[in-house]
This record gives sequence, structure tokens and C-alpha cells, in this order.
Amino acid sequence: MQYRQTTALVTGASSGIGAEFARRLAHRGADVVLTARRESVLESLATRIRSETGRHVHVQPCDLSQDRGGRLLAERLTAAGISPDTVVNCAGAGLTKSFTASSEADIRHQLSLNLQSVVDLSHALLPDLQRSGRGALVNIGSLTGYMPVPGMAVYAAAKAFVIRFTEALAYEVRQSGLTVMAVSPGPTRTGFYAASGTDATRTRFQTPEAVVTATLRALDRRHPPVSLVTGRANRWTSRLIRTLPKGLALHLAESRPTTST
Repeated sequence: MQYRQTTALVTGASSGIGAEFARRLAHRGADVVLTARRESVLESLATRIRSETGRHVHVQPCDLSQDRGGRLLAERLTAAGISPDTVVNCAGAGLTKSFTASSEADIRHQLSLNLQSVVDLSHALLPDLQRSGRGALVNIGSLTGYMPVPGMAVYAAAKAFVIRFTEALAYEVRQSGLTVMAVSPGPTRTGFYAASGTDATRTRFQTPEAVVTATLRALDRRHPPVSLVTGRANRWTSRLIRTLPKGLALHLAESRPTTST
């Protein structure tokens, strides 16, 4: 894929994996659009990226969990005359709580941000991405998307949707020159654990830098993979979990924290 003379939109860009993607894409020569809820944090990151790279950085605060959040963001970009060549969907939220103990608001928030906004943004921006053919659509899944996770049933199911949805899109647009990839990190050292209430005891973390490095290496391949699980141990887990009896897989998923974004 091409970086120079392109524009990359990164959602969830205020911290963690999203912030690292924005910084690294700019270092490779792309102008970037930063999207998240916290405008002041985005402005601070934008100032840093401009200073480090000299690239154009546009801040577009948006709460993607709101009704039609993805569509609203796409409309704002169109109004600003911005047509991304690359989209990296990093925005996400989880909650460690049983399904019956979760409120309707908890459930809707997770589905809106982790699932609906990805679908809406992809649908709104995919035609422009295909016409450009110079970039990529990268949707961040999770290792949880490869297994049922008691206590995170909605989050894990939403990430499973993201993975399969992205794989299907990759096949549909395979003749366009656009790279479409689902990237599934395992536990990553971001603010996710504190926000979701997930127990991080005895958890081995990746860093956002490692996740982004693995993704960029995959994108640089002549034939990039449609799905990427970052980290050797995580790839092993994703393969193993599919071979185990369902009861044992559930027990393993429950005992091993696997959240990321």
C-alpha cells in the first residue's frame, strides 16, 4: 500500500493502539485524521505528530457510540473535503460483567461502538477507498473474537462479527487494489483493562507499538493476509481454541484475559 500523498483516518486515536497507528502512519508520510471523543487529547496528539513529521493532521472529535455515529463522522469528513485513502477502525469498548448484570445501556454502548460504527464507516467510506486503491481498510478485532468469553459475552461476539465481516469485505473488493484486513491483538497495554474492569493479574501484555509494527509489516507484504492475530502466543491460542471441546474452550477463555482495544 501507499503512504505518501495519502490521507489516513484513525478512530479511537486518543490513546493506545489508535494513537500509535496515527503516529506511525504519519511517520510513513500519510496525512492523518484523528477521531475520538476527547478533543483536547486529540489536539495534543496532533501537535506532537505535526512536530515530529511535518504532516497535515486534522482533528475530528466524534462519539462513535452515538446513534449513527459512523455515518455522522463520514458526513463531517465529506463536508470538510476529506476523502481518506486508508481507514483504521480502532475505537472500541468492553465491559467485564455477566450478561444479566449488564444494563441495557452497557450492551447498546458496546454494540454501537464495537460493531455498528465499524459497519457504518465501512459502508460510507468503502466506495472512496476502492476508487483510491492506494490504501487499506483495517478493522481492529480481538483475540476474544476467536472464542466465547464468559463475562464478556457481548464484546467477544461483537469482535467475532468484526473479524468475519472484514474477511467477507476483503473478498468482495479483492479486484480493486484495496487491502482489507482484520487485526486481532491479544492483551495489550492500553487503558482498556481499567475502563472495562478486567482483571489483569498474571496477564502478559503486548505493547501498542508491537501491535502496530506487526500490522504494518503485514500491510507491506506483496499479498497481505486477510486476518492477522498479533503475537506468536496469541496466534497459538487462536488456533488451539478452535480444536478444543466447547466446555474446555469456555474454561480457558474465562481464565485467560484476552481483551485488547
